[in-house]
Amino acid sequence: MLNDQELWQNTLVYIEMNISEASFRTWFKDTAIIKHDNNVVYIGVPNKIVKDWLFEKHNSFILKTIRGFDDSIRGIEYTVTKNAAKRASGEQRLTQNTNQNQLLLQDMFIDKRDNLNPRYTFDTFVVGPFNQLAHAAAQAVVQNPGLTYNPLFIYGGTGHGKTHLIQSIGNYLKKTNSNRKVFYVTSERFTMDFINAVKIGKGNNFKDKYRQYDVLIMDDIQFIADRERTQEELFHLFNALYDNNKQIIFSSDKHPNSLPGLEERLKGRFSAGMIAEIPNPDIESRMEILREKALQHSFNIPEEVLQYISKEVPGNIRELEGLLNTLICKTQLKGKELSSLEVQNVVKHTSKPNKNISVAEVVKKISEYYEVEEQNIYKKTRKKEVVRPRQVIMYILREDFAISYPSIGEKIGGRDHTTVIHSCEKIKNEIKTDSVLDQEINHVRTLIHN
Repeated sequence: MLNDQELWQNTLVYIEMNISEASFRTWFKDTAIIKHDNNVVYIGVPNKIVKDWLFEKHNSFILKTIRGFDDSIRGIEYTVTKNAAKRASGEQRLTQNTNQNQLLLQDMFIDKRDNLNPRYTFDTFVVGPFNQLAHAAAQAVVQNPGLTYNPLFIYGGTGHGKTHLIQSIGNYLKKTNSNRKVFYVTSERFTMDFINAVKIGKGNNFKDKYRQYDVLIMDDIQFIADRERTQEELFHLFNALYDNNKQIIFSSDKHPNSLPGLEERLKGRFSAGMIAEIPNPDIESRMEILREKALQHSFNIPEEVLQYISKEVPGNIRELEGLLNTLICKTQLKGKELSSLEVQNVVKHTSKPNKNISVAEVVKKISEYYEVEEQNIYKKTRKKEVVRPRQVIMYILREDFAISYPSIGEKIGGRDHTTVIHSCEKIKNEIKTDSVLDQEINHVRTLIHN
């Protein structure tokens, strides 16, 4: 029998998967079971607005969900209670109880002054034969920043751990010297900062901002290919930092010499330091990655399941982590360990996209997930609540189904292919620092491929 805290956490996991992220955070944040009496559950909520909304809009759904875990429950009452989650769980926020439930949405508190994600550390980076060289180079950099391997250039496919590794360098250097100015930025964000600064006549402010850093980490450098003015600005910034022994770190999906549209002088600068590839992880490394991720989630994964997944899923680390999240969620919903057949079905539906699914079906499922009208996806609206789902749709169509940019644009309201490229790159970059969006993408994939 689940205790009240476990009962509510399992209920929240299921609710989170079936409503939009915005609704979840707005109406279920800081809620908890505060009493369980005579087959009635009393849920503490932060204010009357939340109380009324849950009763009017979600009551039947909540009751049905909670009865799935305890069929003795006959009713729900909502009570305005300050710090309900803290009182019930002993934690500041229910969603931060890492021992009980790692799948609830978590606030990662990314420091906006440096954009570093605190999750990305050397302690949580799994080292295997496939990434030993890149890891060793990163370790050398933190011992002598600005002097050894400057610049450091890490390249490899999507989901190979590049962002984790380069941000680990930044977090380590920041931790060991609080006065050291570290800054992480995607090349897309760098480009937009530069364009906006030029537009308002503050180009010098832009230069001053980026030249003040002791460590500059720039992710996905391939985005600036064919952007001549941005490349010129980066060239001068590189020289200014390098001449002052400031550490520079880049990542890309390809070796710098293989990046089309990249100026030769930048290729030369990138090649002056250390270039290290992170290829696809081998089977042994995939097993160790899964084992470490499961440990972080306090999830016991049987050895035979671990071996099966590692052999059947040759994909990238992000795909492995998404699959593990699905297994954890399904295990919590069932309240017991999954059978071998259930694990096989999860792997089949999660890791191997159904290529026969239509674009319309993808649009329908993602629209339902975000609770937006399906027809609005195709319209020329720029409403925030529509733009994000549309960008996610484009990203999924490109990443999971390999549909061309022009085809995606044509099918999603007749948009230009450059708009599709921008949307895909935006989501790809944001999931590296936005844990909520990353979780949304995993949930969307589960909905589409099941």
